[in-house]
Amino acid sequence: MRLATWNVNGLRAGPGPGPILAALDAHVVCLQETRLTRDQLDDSLTQVEGYTSYFSCCRTRLGYSGVATFCRAEATPEAAEEGLSGLLAGPGAMGSYVDSGSFSPEELAVLDSEGRALVTHHRIRMPWGAETMLTVLNVYCPHAGPRQPLHPVPQHRFLQLLRNRALSLLHHGGHVVIMGDLNIAHRPIDHCQPGDPEAFAANPARCWLDELLSGDGSGGPFVDTFRLRHPGQRQAFSCWRGGTGLGVRAANQGTRLDYILADRVLALGALAGASLLPSVLGSDHCPVLAQLGGAFVPAPHPPALATRRTQLSLHPFLAPRGPPTPLPSPSGARKRLAPTRLPQMGDLRQYFKVKGPSPDALGDCGEKLSRYALGQKQQEPPHDATVQSLKEMEVAQTGLEQNNQEPSQHALGKHGQGIAQHAKGSRGQMTTQHSLGLRDLRRYFKVEGGATGPSQHAVGQHRQAPSQKTLAL
Repeated sequence: MRLATWNVNGLRAGPGPGPILAALDAHVVCLQETRLTRDQLDDSLTQVEGYTSYFSCCRTRLGYSGVATFCRAEATPEAAEEGLSGLLAGPGAMGSYVDSGSFSPEELAVLDSEGRALVTHHRIRMPWGAETMLTVLNVYCPHAGPRQPLHPVPQHRFLQLLRNRALSLLHHGGHVVIMGDLNIAHRPIDHCQPGDPEAFAANPARCWLDELLSGDGSGGPFVDTFRLRHPGQRQAFSCWRGGTGLGVRAANQGTRLDYILADRVLALGALAGASLLPSVLGSDHCPVLAQLGGAFVPAPHPPALATRRTQLSLHPFLAPRGPPTPLPSPSGARKRLAPTRLPQMGDLRQYFKVKGPSPDALGDCGEKLSRYALGQKQQEPPHDATVQSLKEMEVAQTGLEQNNQEPSQHALGKHGQGIAQHAKGSRGQMTTQHSLGLRDLRRYFKVEGGATGPSQHAVGQHRQAPSQKTLAL
């Protein structure tokens, strides 16, 4: 089982995760200082063929901190979660959380707010055949120094939470590996300029690491895998300040800040190798490797925290799009009618207003004509017959006008009935010419002397003559 850790100093600035994973050739790869925000996690950064990926991003600052874990398909974890406290744990969380008595909920939220920890839970088969669980903690610890005296996440509190969670996991069974950038040079041999030995050893972070590790007379629960394989190697550094080029590496003014710490039983029973890769460029840190005996047993499905092939950002869904491409119309297809715009709801009487002459005004003729005008018949009356009836009515009207008489209801009704009879036998809808014929009927209701409506005799028993606006319609 090959494990690797690397502080990449910005995942987007390098070649991307694909070449990194191919070069390291490990089952589980832990990356630190990815400097990504959640909306930047597109497929080019999260999806690598043959791997599942898990990300934790800083929630308080842009382009800062962040960790990622890539697991080969044969090492697919059974569970994964962000943070160390359990506050960010979602479905499929593994539990084994520390007693929060020494941490307030607000402090735990701050400690997990900067994307500094990921936890994956794997099933493994040991070299002797027994199956057990391996928990990998990918961490990027805060730096404590004169440049950051008031860091919002204090280093000593984060280290205490890390230790408590690791011991809790060990207590519940299985093995535990802590990988990542601890920002601690443990021994003077791990620093190019250690300075005063006593002041160096009194550093609180180094004291914390002394208690965590076995060796030099201490009985801590974890082992530094590199020092177990290379106990006296000097100038074995993993970080060089001042740049990423070969010149900085050649000067070798660095420190060893990156570790793979395995629990004592696992390290002493299954560690097969450990190394640094200072020849790998692209960051101010270099990768660290460890090889353990045994094999991973992959889970049938990745846990819920695994990034999917869907972009986490909302921008693709909110981005403006061009107009839709119209579909080609089939040949001979009917054109779609434009929607009818209804009048404004100012007065409902306008909507239900009669569209033609009042039947009371036209008598029997008007009633029948109105029925056909409203669509009860879809046939057009014969044009010649209609014209003939109108001519007869005109002759009758001329005779009446010569005698200074108004047309009687009986006379109009007779000719109106003739027009209606012609309309009943027609086959088409009333045309514009027919409508114009209806409008011409207004002239037969003209009253001598400038009157604008028919006489009381013309409208029968109605009390009031229709207005000029009604007749105009």
